[in-house]
Amino acid sequence: MKIVIVGCGRVGAVLAETLDHDGHEVVVLDLLVRAFDRLPDDFKGAAIRGDGTDEGTLRRAGAAGADVLLALTEGDNRNVMAAQVAIESLGIGKAMAKVNDPVRAAAYAELGIATICRTTLMVDAMQGYLGLAPTGLPSVIAPVAPHHHSPTPAQEA
Repeated sequence: MKIVIVGCGRVGAVLAETLDHDGHEVVVLDLLVRAFDRLPDDFKGAAIRGDGTDEGTLRRAGAAGADVLLALTEGDNRNVMAAQVAIESLGIGKAMAKVNDPVRAAAYAELGIATICRTTLMVDAMQGYLGLAPTGLPSVIAPVAPHHHSPTPAQEA
């Protein structure tokens, strides 16, 4: 499977390493070259400096043929934008955005973008450690509506 990861922070780097070791084709994008220092020396995938919200950058990175795009930067808006570009412009069937705000995560899922909410994941993990019941708030939210966009004038004709 070809997987594009936008953001080479701690989560992105560990996931890239794991997927790479499992034999997947992995492309990692980040704005900062030093972020790639988190990748192991034996990483076989591609590490590309660039903006994962930019369609041209994603195309040059080979994302148009990817099976999955995972947007894992520190910015909710950047992650949603990257996932939206992946779905709408590149035709990537599976895209997920890391979103820290549980309310926004649910709202974006309503708009057709799969989300993962680090906040609810962590709260439920801590609740479990304390022997308390989970919050019941979803941490991974599949899109509940197909993502759609307005047709361009050429598509309307």
